[in-house]
Amino acid sequence: MATVQEFFEGLSSRVTPDRVEGMNNTYVFDIEGAGVWTVAIADGVVTVTEGAGDADTTFSTSEENFEKIVAGEQNPTTAYMTGKLKIKGDMGAAMKLQKLF
Repeated sequence: MATVQEFFEGLSSRVTPDRVEGMNNTYVFDIEGAGVWTVAIADGVVTVTEGAGDADTTFSTSEENFEKIVAGEQNPTTAYMTGKLKIKGDMGAAMKLQKLF
């Protein structure tokens, strides 16, 4: 897998509009050891900016756990239940994010 930085830099080009159609949510990813990114989804468009902004939901995890989740080696729900992934905010919005991964 690419680095966490590369994952976020290429995210908007990898997500097709039909996968996020009807979603209007903003997420902050606080990846310990890698950085913080804000992912805004509105009207089929994904915008990624570095740094924290206003968000419906904030995800916090280590760089290692994030890479495992993205690679499909770690189930996000299991990571949350075991404390490897912390989620603050709108859980409904968090569940919608499965469309991206």
